[in-house]
Amino acid sequence: MGPAQRAAWLDELSGTHGDGRVDVVVIGGGVTGAGCALDLALRGHSVALLEQRDLASGTSSRSSKLIHGGLRYLQRLEFGLVKESLTERRLLLGRLAPHLVRPVQFLYPIRRGWRERLRTGLGIALYSAMAGRGLHAHGSHRHLGKRGTHRLAPGLDAGVVRGAITYWDGQTDDARLVVAIARTAAAHGARILTSTRVQELVVADGAVRGVIAHCGETGRTFKLEADAVINATGVWTSQIEQLADRGAQSPEGSRTRIRASKGIHLLVPRDRIDLQCGLIVPTPPSVLFVVPWGERWIVGTTDSDWDLDYAHPAASSADIELLLERLNSVLARPIGRDDICGVYAGLRPLVAGDAPDSAEQSAKLSREHAITRVAPGLVSVAGGKYTTYRVMAADTVELALGEVWEARGHTAPRLPGRRRDAAARRSATLVTPLVGADGYEERRRRHDELGARVGLSRATAAHLLDRHGDRIDEVLELIAAQPDLGRPLAEGLPYLRAEVVHAVRHEGALHLDDVLTRRTRLSVESWDRGVDAAQDTAELMGAELGWSPDTVEREVWHYHARVEAERDSQTRPDDQTADAARLGAPDIRR
Repeated sequence: MGPAQRAAWLDELSGTHGDGRVDVVVIGGGVTGAGCALDLALRGHSVALLEQRDLASGTSSRSSKLIHGGLRYLQRLEFGLVKESLTERRLLLGRLAPHLVRPVQFLYPIRRGWRERLRTGLGIALYSAMAGRGLHAHGSHRHLGKRGTHRLAPGLDAGVVRGAITYWDGQTDDARLVVAIARTAAAHGARILTSTRVQELVVADGAVRGVIAHCGETGRTFKLEADAVINATGVWTSQIEQLADRGAQSPEGSRTRIRASKGIHLLVPRDRIDLQCGLIVPTPPSVLFVVPWGERWIVGTTDSDWDLDYAHPAASSADIELLLERLNSVLARPIGRDDICGVYAGLRPLVAGDAPDSAEQSAKLSREHAITRVAPGLVSVAGGKYTTYRVMAADTVELALGEVWEARGHTAPRLPGRRRDAAARRSATLVTPLVGADGYEERRRRHDELGARVGLSRATAAHLLDRHGDRIDEVLELIAAQPDLGRPLAEGLPYLRAEVVHAVRHEGALHLDDVLTRRTRLSVESWDRGVDAAQDTAELMGAELGWSPDTVEREVWHYHARVEAERDSQTRPDDQTADAARLGAPDIRR
């Protein structure tokens, strides 16, 4: 997915060197859209994925980084959702993405005595039983007394915590998983265009039959015809559906009601919180997670309505203080603003249905996904959980393919199976490892040897392997050819300069922000938010993308402005002032 491949895809889809037609257009480059593109490609259909910004630039890079069933959904008796999520977790940990999804242990503190222990213990026991074999190699859930809890989590307030229960779940780098899905889709024939905004839907005889799209990198506007269009745009779902008003026959009640719920996360150095594992604490109306993340902890999340800018949701000072208050309620040594090295905010696209409109209710909305035939030829998918992206994609693709059959004058075939996961069980995504997975285990057994070939430490080689899987070979080849690419990109963090070049050549990175925010996590992991690495990163990217010196400086300036705007927004008291501060930085994408 490098620049030459992108140019070729643009020529094909715009009709310059192709017919400007595919079976299905997917709008949205998050985890669901990428999953739809992969599913369609594996079924042998021609598919184009169009994303207005970068892969995973919205919700799909701003999650809690968990692949989990969701303990709290058991409390709401959503057994089907939990079972489905645990099945998908097992697939990702084992067959599909073992290089990107790994086990993580959590501790659930008991604060109110035996009744809480009994209720919580039964829930976690049921959770473990529903999971089946998945993580049992690491041990099942375990009850701890006060002394055992202190050994595993000495940073918890012993005066508040009476004991604990431990269990295992899964964790991933959400943005990298999306890139892996997109690369896998591209390897099977999908065309992926980022920085490409859908401006209109093509409507013929009352049916949606394609899109009018604009490429922000080249300024080219083009028509792309298709038998069906999938709208997988998350919080932007309604905006795309409104484009169907221009001539499409939309049945009454076919529109999707989306509520955007903001959640923020903090990154804190590992030495600020004395824990040997992750932490999960019920803090109504939601749940507090403390997730191990390299040399950092990810602390999240909040849950509040958001109706301001969707592209750049902002964390206010009030959001940060609320999260710190919830965290400090169980810590022996409170942490403060000075302990925070990074902050990010994301939006959950919750399917609102008939739920009340108060912000407190957003945490109670189901995470079941909703798939809607908005108009002939247009299918929307929204809601759901990151963990179940593959199921959402399979369900969406089957409905969209019904539109393809109808467009061609055929009757869609009746497919067997009444199970809630019937479509996902039929999909080839069930058995197709993502890019990087195939040779991961073999390379993991000898990663120190792989790194030694180009002078890398064992720890650095392990870092590369857990980010790239068997595609570590691509990174090592870059270092072998140009040894200075083996140097760190930023002091104290494991990212290498070679990963910048790799992100451009193989992972579709087009702008400095793509690399510092999503291909790496310097924007939240480093104390300076990646500012010190910006110049070097831009120069490396510029050499690959043919940037002029002025373009390099413009990219650096935009990134610095973005960081300053985010820092400013995090000092503002409320959403409105935080949003205004964040939007003070101009957007690099046109």
